[in-house]
Amino acid sequence: MKLLFGFLLWCILLVLCWPLAALALILFPIIWLISIPFRLLAMVINAVFRLLKAILFLPARVLQPRKALEARAC
Repeated sequence: MKLLFGFLLWCILLVLCWPLAALALILFPIIWLISIPFRLLAMVINAVFRLLKAILFLPARVLQPRKALEARAC
């Protein structure tokens, strides 16, 4: 749905101002390539925060009663 909406907006831009639409078509892959390192950095930061959360909540998970673990598994 998001792709279809973007394509529709690009078609409207093509009708209104074709040089700008052509420029957007050329620049989109370049901007996408430039953004790859930032997405990788975001994934690494997210993984570090998940690891810290797992380490901090480990004592609570270990001390949790068995019934609560069985109820959560179902």
